[in-house]
Amino acid sequence: MEPIEQNTMQKVGRRLIPFLMLCYFFNFLDRVNVSFAALQMNKDLGFSASVFGLGAGILFFTYMLCETPSNAILVKVGARRWLARIMFTWGIIAAGMAFIAGETSFLTMRVLLGVAEAGFFPGIIFYLTLWFPGTYRARVTGMFMACIPLSAAIGAPFSTSLLYLDGMLGYRGWQWMFLLEGLPSIVLGVVTFFYLTGTPAEANWLQPAERIWLATRLRAESERKSGILSLGMLETLWNGRVIVLSIVAFFIASQLLGVGFFLPTIVKGFGLTNMQTGLVSIIPPACGAVAMIWWGRHSDRTMERRYHLAGAMTLGALGIIAAGFIDDPVLKMAAFTISAIGLNASLPVFWTLAPAFLTGPSAAIGIAFINSVAALGAFLAPYMLGLVKDATGSFTAGLYILGGGVIVGALFVLSFTHDHALEHPPEGHLAD
Repeated sequence: MEPIEQNTMQKVGRRLIPFLMLCYFFNFLDRVNVSFAALQMNKDLGFSASVFGLGAGILFFTYMLCETPSNAILVKVGARRWLARIMFTWGIIAAGMAFIAGETSFLTMRVLLGVAEAGFFPGIIFYLTLWFPGTYRARVTGMFMACIPLSAAIGAPFSTSLLYLDGMLGYRGWQWMFLLEGLPSIVLGVVTFFYLTGTPAEANWLQPAERIWLATRLRAESERKSGILSLGMLETLWNGRVIVLSIVAFFIASQLLGVGFFLPTIVKGFGLTNMQTGLVSIIPPACGAVAMIWWGRHSDRTMERRYHLAGAMTLGALGIIAAGFIDDPVLKMAAFTISAIGLNASLPVFWTLAPAFLTGPSAAIGIAFINSVAALGAFLAPYMLGLVKDATGSFTAGLYILGGGVIVGALFVLSFTHDHALEHPPEGHLAD
């Protein structure tokens, strides 16, 4: 590696990744903290498991509908402005969740939260393609996406501790939790507008030679991909590889989010207090965060994507299926942890695939479309789990369904994606 590459990428990494991780931490926390609110909120407002599951997942329905248009706007107005807008508005709505009073207001606020935050994750993935060459993307994506399990791991004890503010100034603990966890996103939205830089050419925190090197490297990659596969925006949505990746994303998100929303409820069923529930719920996502970063780096070192993705998905599926038929609390948590390791490890590898063959506006649209289909899975899975729990008194059948779906997704990866993006690309080829 030449010194200019090392120096440039170190500066870019230090400048962008920690801040984006902080933003995504609160984004994901504000999305899933409802799972901890449920420990008090469901009883206070009389929610059944199916009502709660619908409310937890319905965010992703409107998120799905608004995802692709949001990323199209991001391309037009610039990532800095649009990401700042997303954070500011979702923070207001997330804090406003403190004032829901029943099923209608609960569902309404979750719908609005999905509209507000639509486009944030694919917008960040697209933004990273403007700064990091392909050979860095799995490790960078892994570091950034580690906020998914970290927000669950750190957020679990933090959220459950806020429940102990119960009664202060006449508000319930779950209301304080929503309010205090929504406010940081509002502040970060303002900071984002002033902190982020649009493109390498605008980065006055890089030396002129570093800006030129990075812009040249990224432009060469973009031209190479355009020469191999040049797609218009509508063509992107009908591209076979985009459709396959969308199906795989659907199954991954179904298990990851479906289980995530109900995990605190499952753990609480072991007979634990709210604080103990928060502490035990740390274990799977904490292990998943480590696996995510390590597996992403391993995929970059070997420049292999296909088997890294399918293998991690299979491990995640087997873990959740095992959790379905195990009753012992310790062994059940071990199975949930194995599942979290596999599913989280699959994410940084998965999100390198679309940028491997899409570029420019088609990359923004393709990534958004794939994530919108994932959001559909995240919408349906919690509702399905809630219905299964209400009908059978157990989550077992629902866990089997989610695990089976991920196995189907892994088979899609192995059987229907024999192309450059998933094979063993040497440096300088399509999946660089």
